[in-house]
Amino acid sequence: MPSLFRFLVITGTVALIVYGGLYALAVYFEPEPHEVSTPVPGVKVRK
Repeated sequence: MPSLFRFLVITGTVALIVYGGLYALAVYFEPEPHEVSTPVPGVKVRK
């Protein structure tokens, strides 16, 4: 039973670190929006 408890504690700690890292990346490092335009092959635009 102690090995199961140790496994659960270690797994929970790793999960919290990963979740905290993803949360920090999502909140503090937001990308700057910019417009992207790419030509579509085979489509001609009339002017």
